[in-house]
Amino acid sequence: MKRSSQLEIRHRGDAAPEAASPRHVGTAMSRGFRSRCPACGDAPLFRAFLKPFDACPACAEEMHHHRADDLPAYLVIAIVGHLMVGGWLGTAALTDLPGWVHIAIWAPLTAIAAVALLQPVKGAVIGLQWANRMHGFDHTHADPAEHPLKDF
Repeated sequence: MKRSSQLEIRHRGDAAPEAASPRHVGTAMSRGFRSRCPACGDAPLFRAFLKPFDACPACAEEMHHHRADDLPAYLVIAIVGHLMVGGWLGTAALTDLPGWVHIAIWAPLTAIAAVALLQPVKGAVIGLQWANRMHGFDHTHADPAEHPLKDF
């Protein structure tokens, strides 16, 4: 038996998996953050506020596979929370504003920032999934009936 320093994984019998071209994660996430197709960057990614196209209008790359789910919301909460709490604490340390003024300033800013970041962050997550060939973006499993996770 031949030993190798690399692990070789075979899919569907003895057929070797087809070689996949590399996808740059940073480029795909940047395109997604700008609400552009992570594959080509030419067409818009979203047909509505948080609804991506099923396929790219320019390059026909299928986008319906994405499973961004709750991750964009969690990331937006973390980002906006850090920015707003830091801003609130910094403002409170430098000024003598009453509490109600802080709430009147920071509550609307928090809501606006969260809504403004939600679509770009979702686009970046879709770009990350596309670049890493996650959730159906791997075209080696083109037939859904043969997909190993079809029951999930």
